[in-house]
Amino acid sequence: MIFRPVRIDTVVVSSQHAEDVSNKRIHEAIREDVIARALPKKLLDRKTRYFINPTGRFVIGGPMGDSGVTGRKIIVDTYGGMGRHGGGAFSGKDPSKVDRSAAYMGRYIAKNVVAAGLAERCEVQVSYAIGVADPVSVMVETFGTGRVSEQRIAEAVRKTFSLKPREIIEHLDLLRPIYQKTAAYGHFGRSEKEFTWERTDKKDALREAVGSRALRAVGA
Repeated sequence: MIFRPVRIDTVVVSSQHAEDVSNKRIHEAIREDVIARALPKKLLDRKTRYFINPTGRFVIGGPMGDSGVTGRKIIVDTYGGMGRHGGGAFSGKDPSKVDRSAAYMGRYIAKNVVAAGLAERCEVQVSYAIGVADPVSVMVETFGTGRVSEQRIAEAVRKTFSLKPREIIEHLDLLRPIYQKTAAYGHFGRSEKEFTWERTDKKDALREAVGSRALRAVGA
């Protein structure tokens, strides 16, 4: 089966710039010299959303803006390379950073999708734009094991789980001194009570969000 994109829903660009360049100029330059040249015009429409430096000015970046142990053993900490990565490590970051908290939420969602019997395998992708609380994208991949469509599961995920950073932190109770144990043996697949993202307490709510009629139709 060949999949072809039909449209671009959201474009996110965060670009560091010189101090004397205005926000308006940055927006114009990114739209004209980057987005218009890089993306096929036929995939952009009036509903396409653009987030260009959504937090405002971006003068300080690089090592001056992102210091610390932010690149420490990300593959070993997670799925050993089996799961796809956006590149953001966990170590050295507090839960307000979605590199950490949203990765935990992705694990939590995927486990509940499988526990709900909606799929045998599940990978969840969540994308954020800096300064925008709601995720700009939520995608579900079931590798051909889904009992309903991946789009329907993704819609149920949005209905069932709160995905703003503050809500993730509150739901998974991430502002506790629980991270010392993550220094060894990884962040996922653990049974200790501190690892709240391993719970499967949302499986019934997920099934309800998908709808009993849809599940009956496929004999789930």
